[in-house]
Amino acid sequence: MKQNIHEYLAELEDIPGTRIYTAARARKGYWINQFAMSLMKGDNRERFKANERAYLDEWKISEEAKQALLARDYNTLLDLGGNVYFLSKLFSTDGLSFAEAVSTMTEYSFPEYRDMMLKGGRSPEGNRSIKGGY
Repeated sequence: MKQNIHEYLAELEDIPGTRIYTAARARKGYWINQFAMSLMKGDNRERFKANERAYLDEWKISEEAKQALLARDYNTLLDLGGNVYFLSKLFSTDGLSFAEAVSTMTEYSFPEYRDMMLKGGRSPEGNRSIKGGY
């Protein structure tokens, strides 16, 4: 029997620390991602840096997402449908490298994260299943 697509996608939510970017997440985070992509233009970056809140208020972004953007709470933004590759425009606006910004989504400092990645990444032990505990 063919597996239901919604059941299949729900299984992906069982991977600790991982958010699979699905069509549902894309729809949910549409305006977050549109905002982020707007930062590709220098004049938009300047306007955003001059008054972040005022710039965000120009977008159809929920208050929760605006607060997460202002706080640079990337994990919340991912939960709200933000795409890490779109959000990288915000990282760049802040002068952060991709790796430095991504390290803030972990329990590691940037040097610890960099060293962990240079050694082959996070161990799969304890990181394979939320419900299974392994």
